[in-house]
Amino acid sequence: MAQKILVVDDESNIRDLAALYLEKEGFLVESAANGIDAIARFQQTNPAMVVLDVMMPGMDGFEVCRELRREHDVPILMLTARSDDVDKIVGLEIGADDYMTKPFNPREMVARVKAILRRFEGGRKPQNAIAVANLSVDKARREAKIDEDHLDLRTKEFDLLVAFVENPGIALTRDQLLGSVWGYDYAGETRTVDVHVQHLRSKLSGARVQIETLRGVGYKLIESQS
Repeated sequence: MAQKILVVDDESNIRDLAALYLEKEGFLVESAANGIDAIARFQQTNPAMVVLDVMMPGMDGFEVCRELRREHDVPILMLTARSDDVDKIVGLEIGADDYMTKPFNPREMVARVKAILRRFEGGRKPQNAIAVANLSVDKARREAKIDEDHLDLRTKEFDLLVAFVENPGIALTRDQLLGSVWGYDYAGETRTVDVHVQHLRSKLSGARVQIETLRGVGYKLIESQS
């Protein structure tokens, strides 16, 4: 049975664009133009996931997220028009599972929806705090620590680390990493991934994990044997 996605945004062009790409991938789409309508539509349709804009008149996305989280564990992907981390951090702290910055690539939006749903279907709710061996990553606070020592990571280094700790032991291609960290419309070459992996490796030297190179494929995060 096709899964139902509730798209909440006060901009009709955003709702229509999201619906177009989600329906192409076989999803059923319900829409709401404001927070009050979003709560009502959610109760009526019981969607598998919510794509939720932050900046809406009246009841904003944060309030909608808090309201849904009182009784439901439905996955929530939040959309923010601000390029800084404020909306993203607040959204994650109140229970959102992921976020995207507007304007967004609709193909990436669909890919994130699918990835979040896969994790829920597998019985693994996406978490803001993730630990692998003695390495811990807090997505909401954008902090990473080895034991109790904080790591000084640049923005893309942190995002790259999140991609690895969310998929421990899983081979990730350079194209997959470009898509999840830099975005599908990023014009750079895969060499960018290699450079950032080198920098990240040096900063993880005290962790009981390592980023293993898979020749001709990409990388994967594994726990060190020693």
